[in-house]
Amino acid sequence: MLDLGWTELLLIGIVALIVVGPKDLPVLFRNVGRFMGKARGMAREFSRAMNEAAEESGVKEATKGFKDMTSSKSLGLDGVENEFRSAAKWDPDSETAKLARERAAEAQARRDALRERKERGAAAAAGDADREDAASSETAPVPDTAPAAGTTASEDDTKA
Repeated sequence: MLDLGWTELLLIGIVALIVVGPKDLPVLFRNVGRFMGKARGMAREFSRAMNEAAEESGVKEATKGFKDMTSSKSLGLDGVENEFRSAAKWDPDSETAKLARERAAEAQARRDALRERKERGAAAAAGDADREDAASSETAPVPDTAPAAGTTASEDDTKA
């Protein structure tokens, strides 16, 4: 219905006091109260009449029938409902969960060990390549392939 707080009621009372006057104010409030009581009674009677008409026409029985037809038992879903309830009670510290955590830890350890082996292998390969470069530079001198200053590659070919 109307949602009036204390501040709204106080404002209405002050305006009524100014407009109606202090002499006629109690009579006005009494009449407003009677009117509100009659309005509530009429609303209650209307609601009751609607409920009775619904009962007479069988609407309640029909709605009950629809609810029964769409229940989980009539659809054969009561087993699914029980499984959902048991899943809600699932204990994350069960044996299966512990085993899954152990397997995940083992897999992570294997990945870490493989990564370390790859890093060591890459470092060893880089060290071998450095050693080979150093050994080859010590044994064989690098020929000077650059042309002499002021000459071109074709002049060098003709001199030879």
